[in-house]
Amino acid sequence: MSLPADTISQQLSEAVLAAMNDATATEVMPRWRALEDHEIRTKSSEWDLVTDADEAAERMLTVALRELVDVPVVGEEATAQDKSLLDLVDGQGAVWVVDPVDGTRNFVAGTEAFGCMVALIDDGRTVASWITYPAVGREAHAARGVGAFLDGERLTASAPKDPAALAGAVSGKYHPDGPDELFARASRLGPAKPIRFCAAWDYLDVVTGVTDFVKFTRTLPWDHAPGALICQEAGLKAARPNGEEYLPGGDVQSGILTAHPSVWDRVATALRG
Repeated sequence: MSLPADTISQQLSEAVLAAMNDATATEVMPRWRALEDHEIRTKSSEWDLVTDADEAAERMLTVALRELVDVPVVGEEATAQDKSLLDLVDGQGAVWVVDPVDGTRNFVAGTEAFGCMVALIDDGRTVASWITYPAVGREAHAARGVGAFLDGERLTASAPKDPAALAGAVSGKYHPDGPDELFARASRLGPAKPIRFCAAWDYLDVVTGVTDFVKFTRTLPWDHAPGALICQEAGLKAARPNGEEYLPGGDVQSGILTAHPSVWDRVATALRG
């Protein structure tokens, strides 16, 4: 571990949350439900949107986070311009990972299902993470070996109420067998629905018991490093579908499955077909 052991302090955690709240209050919320057409653009596809809010909030966070811990910042929007930044996530040393507006499509549509996410990664493993939900005034954060917290209260995930009927959310867009096949497999376990297209909210759903599992196919680090650590520290298992450890810098097509340890293996087996 390259960071000093006492780096992840309560003081740092509060400062990160303050920086996130400042960025979203300044650059995101004033544009929510008030975006002009010229403030919305596409990146790699028509599904991949970026707005002035994403870019401006990331710029603010990049400056603020480096003032707290002066290590490189791997932001979603910066990486869209310089893909080599991804190499920093699984390398030696520490990096910040930032998703300034997770769920940009939802943000553009004017729904509440978007978030701001930050993770601190050291030598390839997530050591701390933070998620804020600006439209509803909530936050979650975690530090490895310390625990997870939701709105200031310790967060402990519960086992599913009905293990015979597991409610899940799955992302089939990038699944090699196609979305219909993945949904069919998930439906054999119980009621299945698509993800919210906002990992911040999908991880909140599973850690609070709204859903019993969530399965993603593509795992870009800014989408999953924050939520996976929060779930793990709350007592859930977030791992590659074959059971291997989830590392944020791994293959982005390897997938990640999150569920209570009591049902994780059964869900993984069912979703593999």
